Amino acid sequence: MEMIDPLKSRNGRSGYGWPVILGALAVLMVVVVVVSTGMGYIPISAVEVLRIIAARITDAGAVLSGMDETFPVVVMEVRLPRILTAALVGGGLALSGCVFQGILLNPLADPYTLGVSAGAAFGAAVALLLNISAMGTFSIPVFAFGGAVLTLMLVLYLSASGGGFSSNNLILSGIIVASILSAAISFLKYVADEQVSVIIFWLMGSFGSRTWGDVGFTLIFVCLGLLVFLFFSRDLNLLALGDRSAASLGVNTGRVTLAVLVTASLVTAVCVSVSGIIGFVGLLVPHMMRSLTGPDNRRLLPAALLAGGILMVTADTVTRAVLPHEIPIGVLTALIGGPFFCYIFRKKQMGRTSV
Repeated sequence: MEMIDPLKSRNGRSGYGWPVILGALAVLMVVVVVVSTGMGYIPISAVEVLRIIAARITDAGAVLSGMDETFPVVVMEVRLPRILTAALVGGGLALSGCVFQGILLNPLADPYTLGVSAGAAFGAAVALLLNISAMGTFSIPVFAFGGAVLTLMLVLYLSASGGGFSSNNLILSGIIVASILSAAISFLKYVADEQVSVIIFWLMGSFGSRTWGDVGFTLIFVCLGLLVFLFFSRDLNLLALGDRSAASLGVNTGRVTLAVLVTASLVTAVCVSVSGIIGFVGLLVPHMMRSLTGPDNRRLLPAALLAGGILMVTADTVTRAVLPHEIPIGVLTALIGGPFFCYIFRKKQMGRTSV
């Protein structure tokens, strides 16, 4: 496995011009959200979308004069919650991917390496199988979140040795636990009978029927995760030099590793709990952004957050408004992201690309 060099980007650049890149990504994010909101069975122009949003923010009903009465309902109650949830989930998964790759010193690490997604999927499958609805629409996310947290605790327990966590032990523990949970999910699908199609659809990932409650729930954890990662960004840069070098420079390696891993896993768990299983975003986006901003986490993390959101909103819009029939977004990201990552990874192994 190639180790991530913290002092040199893939193409040898130092990330010059990253404020420009960050600003361009922020503008692109706004454009993508507005355009995507207008696309669908009922087409709505970007200007009308902006008028609807402005009317809701300012509470000025006169802004909507002359507009079809269904447009505000479509935008504010149907499309915008779904699109904003997709943007937050994409950003959260990309953030977690950056942290996992940096802390485990493994370019193939992503939010699924530690088995967190398998734990979330198992929790959701249990809720669907038992038809639990005591908490309304939050029943499945809560069970998925609980499954992810319990899985993380088990992985940390299995990998702990000598008061610390080695990357190899964490990855091996994650693979073992994920394999066991995958078998358990297969068993649940076997006994699910009529509920099996619901479980399979959820596992493939989708943003359909997301609400403003999902937006707020995801926003809180993604923002908290970003603040924690930025707080430890300097320590993350030093940890990429190796535990011994980082410790010699004053980093409490055990405490920082545990805090960052737990935070990244919680962010992943929240994202998976509202969207289902969506792969390759946390794996692909950090590599793409690292080639633009350089490996410094203070620059890489905000860029990955925006790029992950843009990628996820674009993919969701394709499945929702471009294809003749909506397909689960997890299928699309796997079909496109998998081969693309294999191509990039192979070229990188042959030394013909900077990614």
